[in-house]
Amino acid sequence: MSMNDWKILLVDDEEEFVSTLAERLSLRGIECRVAKDGEAGLAMIDQDQPDVVVLDMFMPGLKGNEVLRRIKERHPRVQVILLTGQGATKDAMEGMRLGAVDYMIKPLSIDELTAKIGEAVKAARK
Repeated sequence: MSMNDWKILLVDDEEEFVSTLAERLSLRGIECRVAKDGEAGLAMIDQDQPDVVVLDMFMPGLKGNEVLRRIKERHPRVQVILLTGQGATKDAMEGMRLGAVDYMIKPLSIDELTAKIGEAVKAARK
């Protein structure tokens, strides 16, 4: 399974962070689409059905767990990896209960994220 055909969506309101993340993943052969908030992310998921969504927990408007709940209602096969800041592991645990496959704390390791995305893509395509 080639990374080039993975369908990844990054949903995060921190423009500089998400563009840097998309660029670093692209250098590893993982092309990503980017949404700046939960509403835009849900619209892109409805349209494109990615394998994996990397979702920030804390954004203006819809919070990460609400976006996660809606993803799982509409597209249960889409795998979700949550991103959170230090000290928000309680929210991440709630996200895991709602169906996220994993979570990472910012700042994150690109190697670790790449590995987690790879595992999630395999699960999405079973």
